[in-house]
This record gives sequence, C-alpha cells and structure tokens, in this order.
Amino acid sequence: MPLRVELKPFERIVIGDSVIVNSNTRARFIVEGDAPILRERDTVTAETADTPAKRLYLCVQTMYLKNDAIRYRASYLACMNELRRAIPEAAGQAEMVDRHVAEGALYKALKEIRALIEREDRAVAPAEAMP
Repeated sequence: MPLRVELKPFERIVIGDSVIVNSNTRARFIVEGDAPILRERDTVTAETADTPAKRLYLCVQTMYLKNDAIRYRASYLACMNELRRAIPEAAGQAEMVDRHVAEGALYKALKEIRALIEREDRAVAPAEAMP
C-alpha cells in the first residue's frame, strides 16, 4: 500500500540508507514499495541515545533501516537486557517489543519503544524538578 508523505519546509525523511531533505516549500509525495521510512523527528542518533530505551530504539532503528535484523541481533539483545535492568517495571512493554522484533515487525517495535522513551522521560522529569 502506498504511503502518502507531506514534508514541511526543510523537513527530512529517511528512506532506507538515504535522507531526503525538502526544499523551502511544503511538499507532498507518495512512496510505493517496501522501503523502510522514518521521519527525522522519529529518529535517534548515536549522540542522542543517552538512555537505555533510546539505545534500544537506535538499535532497532538500524535493524529497520538497514533491513538486517540478524546482523544486529547481539546488539539488540544487549540493549534489551540493559533496558530490562534499568526499567524492570516496563517488563510488559519490553516483551511486546521483543515479540514485534521476533515477528519482523520492526516499525511496530519502534512505536512501542517510543512509549518506553516517554516513560523514561516522565520518570526523570520529577527527579530533575527537585532542588
């Protein structure tokens, strides 16, 4: 099924190994095929992967964009173990991520990890608010 994409001026989108940068006007296009696609705002870089959930996201993001889950399996397992140790109360969400990865549904896994990142952010926010 084709994917309709609308990009704001200068917004970026990652399609596989390529990054498309929009010009200074809004653009709409349709992507046909099975290429992995992520908006820039939905990506994590090595520099911003500063929590266990973000490191897991970066690993699964790489598996997804490179279309090579097997190559990154050891890294994935290490990141998943780190996450489980850091946030034991998120065991259910971690299981869901693991299930999606095992089924090859990497985009669904990324969506679930985004919820874990939000959970981490909420857990850290009250601690930072204390004097």
